[in-house]
Amino acid sequence: MKRSRINDILAEADGMIRSHGFVLPPFAYWTPDAFRARSDQARHVIDARCGWDITDFGAGRFDEMGLVLFTLRNGTLDDLQRGGGMCYAEKLLISRRDQLSPMHTHVIKAEDIINRGGATLAVELYGSDDDGALDRDRGGTVLCDGIRRDYGPSETLRLAPGESVTLRPGDWHAFWGEGGDVLVGEVSTVNDDETDNVYRDPIGRFASVEEDADPMHLLVSDYRSWLG
Repeated sequence: MKRSRINDILAEADGMIRSHGFVLPPFAYWTPDAFRARSDQARHVIDARCGWDITDFGAGRFDEMGLVLFTLRNGTLDDLQRGGGMCYAEKLLISRRDQLSPMHTHVIKAEDIINRGGATLAVELYGSDDDGALDRDRGGTVLCDGIRRDYGPSETLRLAPGESVTLRPGDWHAFWGEGGDVLVGEVSTVNDDETDNVYRDPIGRFASVEEDADPMHLLVSDYRSWLG
């Protein structure tokens, strides 16, 4: 993705988030120079990979397959492994109309996916086989706003604003905005986007960036090269 396009998406995303009454934390608006200057104080933000994440999943077709994410807070795998401390994470996502977030599951993370506002969020579900692979003939069970719901293979849930689904490891899922753009909330156990996403198809989690402009804000995938 071109950096200039990423900058445009960042501005559009902030406007959409604000239109639904959410305001991001101050570090969301730091310039790269400000991030560098405060990198010692912001070490948890950097190490936990909080912040902006714009991806086309390496396919180069953002409008068709992509996602905007902002990780508001994220705990540590050390705390999760010892069973105490900061074992949780929270994100905001923007799922655009008919923009696919491709079929995947997680090894560790359980998550609540919440329609925070906008159009309908469509969530396609499959169950997994005994080895954790997607099983095209198997469904499963999820919680929708705390209420048990059984789903069949390739069943699509449709979540209106305010509705949610709880997904556990082994619940294969893809989602997109139906009828318009959707602001999505995610509340989960500790998030590790580098190792805990398992995709049905061989795709990349992060976009490859073409530096045709200066970055407005850093992405989490920029932290290592820009901040060390």
